Amino acid sequence: MFFLAAVFSLSLVNAQNPVSWSYTAKKLADKTYEVHLTATIQSGWHLYSQTQPDDAIVDPTAIVFTGNPLLTLDGKVKEVGKMEKFHDAQLAVSANQYSSTVDFVQVVKLKTSAKTNLSGKLTFQTCDDQKCLPPKTVNFAVAIK
Repeated sequence: MFFLAAVFSLSLVNAQNPVSWSYTAKKLADKTYEVHLTATIQSGWHLYSQTQPDDAIVDPTAIVFTGNPLLTLDGKVKEVGKMEKFHDAQLAVSANQYSSTVDFVQVVKLKTSAKTNLSGKLTFQTCDDQKCLPPKTVNFAVAIK
């Protein structure tokens, strides 16, 4: 009986995953690619920007790339989507957030003409109007070339 209750509780936790991720690479030029980490967010939920106002209490999205001697990162990760600047005057907190979808884009350059991948970890937090889920970390890998 305890086992069934534990499995049921675990399935409820897993069922509450309001963000799904997809990972793709797009060739821009010879040896230059755009890597897209795209979040699709369920209705009513928010995912947070990498940069937050000083009075934010949510965890910003963080992307850490695994070092790869065949690649160089060109610039910083850009966010493509409709950023919402949320402010709750009663609680005196703010947040930079996205609803529906956001695309995190990193340009990479190959040092040689070899097939490789860009991998790393993505940590993000989601909230709805009533609660926030604990930050979650997912591993990703995107084929380059």
